[in-house]
Amino acid sequence: MKKIILGATGIEVTELCFGALPMGPLQKNMTINESAEVVAEALRLGITFIDTAQAYKTYAPIRLAMEQTGMRPVIATKSTASTYEDMEAAIWEARENLGLDVIDIFLLHAARVENDVFETRRGALECLLDYKRKDVIRAVGISTHVVQTVRAAAENSDIDIVFPLLNKTGMGILGGKREDMEHAVNECFARHKAVYLMKALAGGTLIGDYIDSMDYARNFAKERAAIAVGMVSPEEVRMNVQYFNGVDISEQAGKLTKSAKRFYIVPSLCKDCGSCAKACHSGMINGSPPVIDDSGCLRCGYCVAACPQFAIRMI
Repeated sequence: MKKIILGATGIEVTELCFGALPMGPLQKNMTINESAEVVAEALRLGITFIDTAQAYKTYAPIRLAMEQTGMRPVIATKSTASTYEDMEAAIWEARENLGLDVIDIFLLHAARVENDVFETRRGALECLLDYKRKDVIRAVGISTHVVQTVRAAAENSDIDIVFPLLNKTGMGILGGKREDMEHAVNECFARHKAVYLMKALAGGTLIGDYIDSMDYARNFAKERAAIAVGMVSPEEVRMNVQYFNGVDISEQAGKLTKSAKRFYIVPSLCKDCGSCAKACHSGMINGSPPVIDDSGCLRCGYCVAACPQFAIRMI
């Protein structure tokens, strides 16, 4: 599998990054052993890059897979912490639960926050930078869906790596269209920022157009960026690895259908508190009482974690 160097970080990874969100409690809610089996298959087939987050609650299966295979991939994680103290706790949580002394990549988890994020979360960023100076973190960055935030990250000397949303339809991009995000990401490349892309399949909504969607992402990346793809079964891992290794998977891809998963707010449980709408990264929860607009929902499941009444279910 092709490997790339992430910007000026010196960190080498496979072009295909294993996305750990879907297997966790925000989506599929697989057991630790089931999840570890999928991660272990990815490692055995050569994937050397895993993306996770404090909110995904997938540290345990990643650690188990590393123990089972004896393989140590590059790991990127992230936290929504805004203060120094909360980010410090997130760093220690990641180290302890992953069983690692060093976290390769640690990001500000800020999907919808505008470009003032570097001020509003200054304490958290300072913490990441301090731990980078202590050699506990190798690279510091941000994950975002917002065009203006990507542009701000390109100009921010503290940011090593950017994890932006980009897919061929532009679904989920905030603050602009696909072309605007392309320009913003190209600004990052021009300033030698490391980049890896999220949501190339728009949370599964483009799975029925797998090859064209992945071809778009890879052609845009031009071996300058890795591409994170969520996976929940060994079969998915094998198909993705085959595609990235240049194997013709037309027959397999032709059998793929749009993800049937969707999220539903149970009216009898909802207290109309607004937490889900604030957490929604694609702005698809509106109204009072709230309703999820499936047409633009990225199926990330962040609303599930935000709901204090446990009123949102995946169906």
